[in-house]
Amino acid sequence: MFMKKNVVLRLTFSGLFLALALVLPFLTGQIPQIGKMLCPMHLPVILCGFICGPAWGAAIGLVSPPLRFLLFSMPTLMPTGAAMAFELAVYGLVSGILFKSFPKKNAFIYLELLLAMIAGRIIWGLAMFTITGIQGGAFTISAFLAGAFMGCVPGIVLQIILIPPIIMALKKKSTLKYLEA
Repeated sequence: MFMKKNVVLRLTFSGLFLALALVLPFLTGQIPQIGKMLCPMHLPVILCGFICGPAWGAAIGLVSPPLRFLLFSMPTLMPTGAAMAFELAVYGLVSGILFKSFPKKNAFIYLELLLAMIAGRIIWGLAMFTITGIQGGAFTISAFLAGAFMGCVPGIVLQIILIPPIIMALKKKSTLKYLEA
């Protein structure tokens, strides 16, 4: 019975995170420059990885950008949405794996988050390089640095400020114990 409840809780939380990933970009007022800086879809996907586990986090990350494109025509599917889907899938996957693997001390949450963010950005760069290469364009190292780091510093800071305290609060209230396998 507990196992079935566990799956239902993960599915419920994952649905919540998917809904947040679809809706949070509206807070940027549909201004692409602000959305690129704040990375609003990243927050719920990373949280999903931490809270629901790597498989759920990866799944929500992978489907969020294409689903948002189908519903709202943003982000553009190629190359942005496709590369973003891989990036978000890696965020969810890596944050979930590291959260399960590392010691359960709060200080490690920051390390897990930073490693997930770096892995996701590397995959985004590789996806953009591949997609633009297939399309006959070029994706340079300076374009990677600008897109992965320089252009989204406010989003990176926002993730570092918001995500660890949320995870710590959920741990403190023992909410996460119901989701552990």
